[in-house]
Amino acid sequence: MANEIDDNVMPVFLINGFLEAGKTQFLSFTMDQDYFKTDGKTLLIVCEEGEEEYSDRMLKKNRTAAVFIDEQEKLTPQYLNELEVIYQPERVLIEWNGMWNQDELVLPEDWMIYQQITIIDGSTFELYSQNMKPLLGAMLRGSELVIVNRCDGLADDKLNTYRRSIRAMSRDSEIVMEDQDGEIDLATLEEDLPYDLNAPVIELRPEDYGIWYIDCMDNPERYKGKTVEFTAMVLKSPKFPKDVFVPGRMSMTCCEADMTFLGFMCRWPGAENFRTKDWVTVRAKIGIEYQKDYHGEGPVLYGEQVKTAKEIKEVVQF
Repeated sequence: MANEIDDNVMPVFLINGFLEAGKTQFLSFTMDQDYFKTDGKTLLIVCEEGEEEYSDRMLKKNRTAAVFIDEQEKLTPQYLNELEVIYQPERVLIEWNGMWNQDELVLPEDWMIYQQITIIDGSTFELYSQNMKPLLGAMLRGSELVIVNRCDGLADDKLNTYRRSIRAMSRDSEIVMEDQDGEIDLATLEEDLPYDLNAPVIELRPEDYGIWYIDCMDNPERYKGKTVEFTAMVLKSPKFPKDVFVPGRMSMTCCEADMTFLGFMCRWPGAENFRTKDWVTVRAKIGIEYQKDYHGEGPVLYGEQVKTAKEIKEVVQF
């Protein structure tokens, strides 16, 4: 888990997921590991009680006090400050209730989320994704690590669909999938992409854009040197060099209130001739460059042809 903790803040480790996803089991295991030991006290705030319970012996051994909260309205900054005064913890663990909207969590000013981990039950992911996507999106949005357990019996195409859906809602997280044998090597999953990766020009239909974008973000080496063609909306900024624009599409990851622009930087000599919200068909070669927004290397487009196109009214959905 995270390190380099500032002495002036209360570090919060937030573990979320829906009921019976395995949050308690994950936290119990983590607290027992040497790398997570601490000299001071730990405050564990449990917002949901499932079938799995915390062992009193384990809590005592790890100098952890557990407080159970059954109503989100009680979880105020004032109450959390009171808990800090009572228990004098060195850090706080929160097992979040998946039926509470995490966007409504307000911490005291000197408390900071140092790490957020989402636990997902692979056997019920589709059900929750279809029926409770806003809650799922709020949990995933700031997660550094997403663990999808209980993936036994799920076909590769299903696992790839789940991975893309999670990536759309949690752009920078590490995604781990597990079955009864342990972690699944995601690089070995067979993927049935809706376009031909070996074509001289990979032509993307409007409905393929989201799949391509997520796969290109996750596997940039797979696309390095490939030529791609798609229709997208132009995004410009005064901060961009004159020969740069971003062609992309609006994506609805969770709900209408959670729209995101998905696009890669494109170098094109005629970029200054286009304006934001223009629609263009882009043919470009894909390269990999260091980009500050990527916090490292990532896909960049080198335009070969850019021409005006008709608007695509549908947004990308996952």
